[in-house]
Amino acid sequence: MTTTATPHELGHVDVATARPRPRPWRWLLGAVIAAGLAQVAWFVTHNPRFEWPVVAEYLFDPNVLAGLGTSVLLTVVAMLAGSVLGVLLALGQLADFGPVRWVCTLYIGLFRGIPPLVQLLFWFNLAYLLPRLSIGVPFGPTFGSWSTNDLITPLTAALIGLTLHEAAYMAEIVRAGILSVDPGQRDAAMAMGFTGGQTFLRVVLPQAMRVIIPPSGSQFISLLKGTSLVSVIAMTDLLHAVQTVYNQTYQIVPMLIVACFWYLVVVTALSLLQQRLERRFGRGQRSTRGEWLA
Repeated sequence: MTTTATPHELGHVDVATARPRPRPWRWLLGAVIAAGLAQVAWFVTHNPRFEWPVVAEYLFDPNVLAGLGTSVLLTVVAMLAGSVLGVLLALGQLADFGPVRWVCTLYIGLFRGIPPLVQLLFWFNLAYLLPRLSIGVPFGPTFGSWSTNDLITPLTAALIGLTLHEAAYMAEIVRAGILSVDPGQRDAAMAMGFTGGQTFLRVVLPQAMRVIIPPSGSQFISLLKGTSLVSVIAMTDLLHAVQTVYNQTYQIVPMLIVACFWYLVVVTALSLLQQRLERRFGRGQRSTRGEWLA
């Protein structure tokens, strides 16, 4: 049998003058964190092998900036093309026609299952399987033919590999966003006389964007970092640019710091842009910030 203490037994507590209980473990944890940060700062600033003058020398080097521009260009083009293809694949997965649904599902499973580095190497060596690429009627006459080595350069191989890989992930993100929209919204739009395309573009997609934007932003950032893989096919991206320098000067650590700096700058800018997009498409929704800590 349990009993409840009365206010008289508990004593009078004045909330206005109440003080928080001391929590020595928090002070101890804070001191440990401060000591660790101080140790890291001392190591970074006093270790001569970081060679900070070399970092400052090459931070704005034209070749490094050109490599950074190539990485950003690859990211933007592959993301745009992959998003368009991902939308089509997502719609194909939700289609009523079985063969279209099966093909889209097979594509997504295939390109999500193969590592992007393997895909880049495969497309770069496509000439081994197809010495020439042609356009024509299947099993019929050919209208044009070109050398695969002339068409599949490091740039085209990188764009093809990154786009096809990105499309598989974007398809799943878009499909999840579409399925998050209440089916009643589609029924209401069709009842108002909207066509299937108008319903998707004007009703379903704007509402699905609240679910699509956050993972798409993270995927865009992952794609930017993934462009470092194209250095294996001699693509002059940011990582390849710093590799070219340290292969000549053997200053590996400072050049890698240069690459890390620019990756962090671009990723931070993209993260801020993602937050603004999330706020824009999340207008009208009740904020849940801090509710988990309430």
